[in-house]
Amino acid sequence: MRMPAGEVHAWERGTNQTVCGLQLSRQGLVRFPHVTWADAQPATGRDADAVTSVCRRCAAGTGARRDEKPWRRVNPRP
Repeated sequence: MRMPAGEVHAWERGTNQTVCGLQLSRQGLVRFPHVTWADAQPATGRDADAVTSVCRRCAAGTGARRDEKPWRRVNPRP
């Protein structure tokens, strides 16, 4: 069974583009309808062994939590 690898984008059934607006055919992206978005997440997904990164715009479009930012504010005011 094929699994996603590399950079992962979210895709909704019935459309020919990703959630962030990239066209699947022009970008050379492949659909994996048997894999859910939660299973493609590198931190918790079971099908994400070869996933290197997740598109931030697609993650935001699918309802990723805002507190999952990779940065943290330290001493916001001098």
